[in-house]
Amino acid sequence: MKYIPENVCDITANINAEFLKNAMENKVLICAKVLLYRPDEGLILNLGGFRAIIPKDMAEYSQTGHRIKEAALITKVNKKVCFYITDIKEENGQITVYCSRRDVQKQVFDEYISNLKPGDVIPCTVTHIDSFGVFCDVAAGITALLPIDFISTSRIAAPSERFTVGQNIFACIKSIDENERIVLTHKELLGTWQENADLYTPFSTATGIVRSIENYGIFIELTPNLAGLAEVCEGVSPGDRVNVYIKSIIPDKMKIKLVILSKIPDSDFKSEINYRINSGHISRWKYSPDNAKKQIETIF
Repeated sequence: MKYIPENVCDITANINAEFLKNAMENKVLICAKVLLYRPDEGLILNLGGFRAIIPKDMAEYSQTGHRIKEAALITKVNKKVCFYITDIKEENGQITVYCSRRDVQKQVFDEYISNLKPGDVIPCTVTHIDSFGVFCDVAAGITALLPIDFISTSRIAAPSERFTVGQNIFACIKSIDENERIVLTHKELLGTWQENADLYTPFSTATGIVRSIENYGIFIELTPNLAGLAEVCEGVSPGDRVNVYIKSIIPDKMKIKLVILSKIPDSDFKSEINYRINSGHISRWKYSPDNAKKQIETIF
């Protein structure tokens, strides 16, 4: 079993009674959109004209046995979920297909999630964005939290400045606790200070995003893992995209001195994410150069 993004897999075309029977007997993974939620039944779906139900106790897997909250079930309406068919019954002259999302998630947990450890780099999909971080589907609808402080070394006001719902990203396992809650980190995949600084040279121009304005200068994000300080000037606000002149690059202080040249009218711009690492395992990641006075690193 491997990473299965719940919003991508979809094999609901050309469904007939023979397909349903074969899918049940051979545990074929199916994905379909939830039409509605009924408290007395669960999640209701349409499989090629056949009525399908994912009962409440089959809607989500919990290693600790915690029951899924009704609010969580309601959020699945109009979203795709993956499941196995567990039974097909004829009731009142109508065929009803019974399904289990829990069985898929349990298999994924047993064969994939349980083998992950801090430092492992994995693919995932952004499913929900909040002020404190983003929730990601790490496999078959099993979610993990990527806190805002772990998104990049360049500070952002909100995770929505970096990600969008449905975006496929890479992340690193930060921790998995005894209650199976997974915390992710992202900044370690975006390159060290030196790797990002090597993209620029003094006495040249570049583009960046205004991230914060202080009385001593303006912080400009050049890449998600690199920011410089510009001299104070009028007419710019956080979130503005600007052209800058690079005055100097100072590795031992991890500083880049900038001058804002002009504002670029592009309010919907998001920094491009260029991954330096997108697979494997990280034991130790050092952001700062060896000669820097301040040392910043992550040890998994």
